Amino acid sequence: MGKTARVPRLTALLATAAAGAIALSGALPSTAAPAPEQAAPQTGSAVPGDLAQAFKTASTTYDVPREVLVGIGYAESHLDGHDGQPSQDNGYGLMHLVSNPQNPTMSEAAKLTGLPVEKLAKDSAANITGAAAVLDSYADQAGLTGESRKDVAQWYSVIAQYSHSADAPTGRLYTDEVYRIIGAGVGAVGLAPKAVTPNRGAYAKVAPLGVKSPTSTQAVDFPGAIWSAASTSNYRVGRTQAISTIVIHVTQGSYAGTISWFKNASAQVSAHYVLRSSDGQVTQMVAEKDTAWHVGSQNPYTIGLEHEGFVDQPSWFTDAMYRSSAAVVRNIADRRGIPKDRAHIRGHSELPNQTHTDPGPNWNWTYYMQLVNGGNPNPPTYNFTTYGSGVRVRSAPQLTASIVATLAGPTQVFVTCQKQGDTVNAEGTSNNWWAKLRDQGGYMSNIYIADPNPKLPGVPVC
Repeated sequence: MGKTARVPRLTALLATAAAGAIALSGALPSTAAPAPEQAAPQTGSAVPGDLAQAFKTASTTYDVPREVLVGIGYAESHLDGHDGQPSQDNGYGLMHLVSNPQNPTMSEAAKLTGLPVEKLAKDSAANITGAAAVLDSYADQAGLTGESRKDVAQWYSVIAQYSHSADAPTGRLYTDEVYRIIGAGVGAVGLAPKAVTPNRGAYAKVAPLGVKSPTSTQAVDFPGAIWSAASTSNYRVGRTQAISTIVIHVTQGSYAGTISWFKNASAQVSAHYVLRSSDGQVTQMVAEKDTAWHVGSQNPYTIGLEHEGFVDQPSWFTDAMYRSSAAVVRNIADRRGIPKDRAHIRGHSELPNQTHTDPGPNWNWTYYMQLVNGGNPNPPTYNFTTYGSGVRVRSAPQLTASIVATLAGPTQVFVTCQKQGDTVNAEGTSNNWWAKLRDQGGYMSNIYIADPNPKLPGVPVC
């Protein structure tokens, strides 16, 4: 939803939180070795080595397994602090410390660590420390001691508590995702895959959100969706105008977190559908006949789709999510006679009277609209070949940008454009030009393109 404009300003939020404090298939993105020289980290971010050390230090200080900390961090943010900008439910940093009526982890972290809230919100190492302190306190409350505390499998209920989910199915959805990430590993901070069979405790009897049942499918408009209703405080029953427009949003948060927020009566926001990044799973939360609150004055005639992720981080925009979303939009448009064009399928920022920026510049509209219209957006044409193994593709032409793909060996690629970024040193040469790869959805240094020219011939500048 690109909600940074909707949530309270940081200074007001920090003051409130400070007052409260006083009172699995396949590895996740990994680093290629050897790593080139790193550029200076940005605010709210850190180079992978710094993050790895921060996780290790917090784990040791608060006796919380490193796997638990990394799993939560990757599930919440893909290990990106987003320059201190808030999520849609007022959460900050790569560990998503939150300040809202149902989730007090920010104020708890400030009280437990003595760190100022602004530092917890903007500094990645402090944010990890704060989360570790909160998890430590929850583990103490749960009676997790001795050898059990070192056993990752025993942390299930603690992780679920950290999520402060609106209900048990959403809590299980959140926690299962954290354990999936632990099982897959996160190479960017040196977390190897670890097979864990979690002790779900009371959650073993809870059907996770996403399991289809007669009650979860009877209310949906799109046949492939799971039904999980938003709070009735967050939408209006019925319509005052005919539906004519479908709106594309980005959640500025995780899938489970967004679903939980729409169930929270204080949110005063919702969307008809929420889509998961990893596999395109679809949850419907408001019936299409009712008016979700997602675009202000434009709500009466629109249907809203929220896509898991962050506007500034294209690693969330997976092919699975694009294709699933396009199937939902195509289904809605065909059922309701809505033209499948950009005049009727629009981004949040494109509607009148909006202050939001989603889906932002990283959303591939050309690719998406071809999918909506049933075309083949990626014909197998290539213009260059890479060389080397373990070459990283990043979300931006910076060495600190998140890794969206890793090329195992020489690969045929289609370079759509190129731009200057951080200088990369390899094979005795230096180059600051980066190629934007169509199929991988990110940038790689031109130094790994099999062409002798630092700036690729015949390729436009982005």
